[in-house]
Amino acid sequence: MRATDVIATKRDGGELTTAQIDWFINEYTADRLPDYQAAALLMAIYLRGMSRRETVDLTLAMAHSGDVLDVHGDVDFAIDKHSSGGVGDKTTLIVLPIVVACGVPVGKMSGRGLGFSGGTLDKMESIPGWRAELTTEEFLRQLRRHGIVLCGQSANLAPADRKLYGLRDVTATVSALPLIAASIMSKKLAGGADGVVLDVKVGRGAFMPTVERAVELARLMVQLGEDAGKRMVALISDMNQPLGRMVGNALEVKEAIEVLRADGAPDLRAHCLAMAAHMLVLAGAAPDLVNARDMCQARLADGSAWDKFCLLVRVQGGDVRSVEKPTLLPTARLVQPVPSPHAGFIAAVHADKVGMASMALGAGRERKQDQVDHAVGVEVLVKVGDAVKVGAPLFAVHANDPERLVPAHEQLLSAVRWSDAPVKPLPLHYDVIT
Repeated sequence: MRATDVIATKRDGGELTTAQIDWFINEYTADRLPDYQAAALLMAIYLRGMSRRETVDLTLAMAHSGDVLDVHGDVDFAIDKHSSGGVGDKTTLIVLPIVVACGVPVGKMSGRGLGFSGGTLDKMESIPGWRAELTTEEFLRQLRRHGIVLCGQSANLAPADRKLYGLRDVTATVSALPLIAASIMSKKLAGGADGVVLDVKVGRGAFMPTVERAVELARLMVQLGEDAGKRMVALISDMNQPLGRMVGNALEVKEAIEVLRADGAPDLRAHCLAMAAHMLVLAGAAPDLVNARDMCQARLADGSAWDKFCLLVRVQGGDVRSVEKPTLLPTARLVQPVPSPHAGFIAAVHADKVGMASMALGAGRERKQDQVDHAVGVEVLVKVGDAVKVGAPLFAVHANDPERLVPAHEQLLSAVRWSDAPVKPLPLHYDVIT
C-alpha cells in the first residue's frame, strides 16, 4: 500500500477499507510514515468524515496499536467510566469508591489536566505520598487483592492515539467527531473494559458547546463500544457552571471527602450517584437504576465507600492521615472573597471563566510540562438560580501569590450574570444515550 493512495481516497470522499486503516495506523505508530502524511489524512477525515464502519475500524486499529490489557484473570467483568472533563469535575474520586463498596471491582487509568480542566491524577497527587504510576503487574495485583485501582495510563496503551492526539492539536482537527470518539474509545478498549459509562459534558466549560453536538458524540461512542461487543451508556451532563463548589486540586479532594462522608455539594453528590448507579447496572450488580441508586446511597451512609477511598490512598502510598484530617492537605496562604456588586438572581456562572481564573492562580497547565500548585483554586459560593444581595460573597479565591489575586478577582466577576427576575436552576443531565 501507499500512504498517498489512502489519503487520496478519503480526500475524494471515498470510504477506506479495514485493511487501509489498519495499515496506515500500524505504519504511523511504527514511525514508518511521516507526520505530514498523517496530518493530511486527519484533515481529509475532518473535511469528509467517516462512516460508522470506518470509525469502528479506526478505533480498533488504535486500540491494538500497543498493549491490550486483559483483566479477566482478576475480575469477571471490567467496568469503567470516562468523563470528557469539565470545571470542578472530581467525580472519579467519589464514584470509584462507591461502586467498589457495592461489590464491583474497578481498575481505572486516568490522565492529567491540560488547560482549565484539572486532571484526576493531579487532584489525587495533592495527597502526600500518593503514587499515580503503576506497572501493569502492579495494576493487576492491586485489582486482584483490593478491587480498586486508579493510576496513570500505561506508556504502551494505544500509542497510536498518543501520536495522533498531539498531531490533531496542531492541525486544527481536534473537533472532528470520528477522531474524538476513536481517541476516547480506543483507550477504553485497550484498557480491557467490558462496559463503559460515558459522562459527556456540554456547555461553556466543556468541549461540546451544544446538547445536540454532545448527543451526536455520545451516540457515536456508544455505537462504537457496542460494535466492539461492550456494554455502553452515556450521560449528557451540564457544564455551563462548575460542578460542585471547589475548583482546584486539593480543594476538590477536600470536596470529594465531604461527599464520601455523606455530606457535600448536592449537585455533585447527585451527579456521582447517577454515574455510580449506571455502572452497577451495566456490571449486572443491580437490576435497575432505582435499586442501584439505593445501594450507592447505603454505601455512602454506612461509611463503606469512605473506607474504600482510604484504602485507595493507602495501597498507593498516600498518607491516609491527610484525608482523615483534610486540613493536612495543601492549603493556600491567602483566601479572599469576591463580593457581588449587584443584587438579584444569578443567571449564569460561566464555568470556562471560573476554570481560567483557577488556572491563572496556578491550579492548571498551559503546557504539559507546567507544574501545578495543588493548594490554589476557587470556591464557588453561588449557583444559577440563587438570589444574592449586594456584597454577598460569590467566590472565595485561594492563592499563594498575591499578584494573582486581582486578575483572578476580575476574571471571576466576568463569569457571573445577574437577572432581576427569578431564574430556573440548570439541570444536572440533559439526556441518557443507550
